Amino acid sequence: MIDGIDGSGKSVQSQLLIDRLKKEGRSVEIISFPQYGQKSAGPVEEYLNGVYGTAEEVGPYRASILYAVDRFVAAFKIRKWLDDNKIVIANRYVASNMGHQGGKIKDPEARKKFFAWNDDLEYNIFRIPRPDLNIILHVPAGIAQTLVDKKGHREYLAGAKRDIHEDDLHHLQNAEEAYLEIARTFPNFELVECVENGELLSIEAIHKKAWDVVRGRLK
Repeated sequence: MIDGIDGSGKSVQSQLLIDRLKKEGRSVEIISFPQYGQKSAGPVEEYLNGVYGTAEEVGPYRASILYAVDRFVAAFKIRKWLDDNKIVIANRYVASNMGHQGGKIKDPEARKKFFAWNDDLEYNIFRIPRPDLNIILHVPAGIAQTLVDKKGHREYLAGAKRDIHEDDLHHLQNAEEAYLEIARTFPNFELVECVENGELLSIEAIHKKAWDVVRGRLK
């Protein structure tokens, strides 16, 4: 699983990992969340376009259920790949809820309660597969937001440049803080620092860091 705040380079790094794994002779599949364009992601697209109000108005619990349903639908395909002994790379997964939605909760104890609730919702109630490894790409929110504006056209935004998460620097900063807490707290999470001395590392340098983490877990 590759995760991190918006603009952290998840799609690029996911594809580089796939290419590297295939060179190593591994059978690999990728899935990206939300599954934009699919029925299961319809409510997520509307949420991100502000149809249901601001991110704060929707709140962490209701928003998390929208994303969880999308992953539940995809879980059947993921399990089939795993049964076929394939490596599955997820571009965003449960950690996205923990980061973006958990970041809305300021009280530390309330945030921990949310993390536990979300874990139970996805892995026990919806019973989606739990990743063996979770990589968090850490890019400071201010840098990440400028990278968002360099993205190409995205159909779900209907011509807009940013969704409601990307457009709110305060939200991104809170999500960044939550992701760092997740990486410190939960097992099977690894933090990949993408910025050194205030400068964004090259795509290749970030890939090397991510690959070193993955390579250490390969059987």
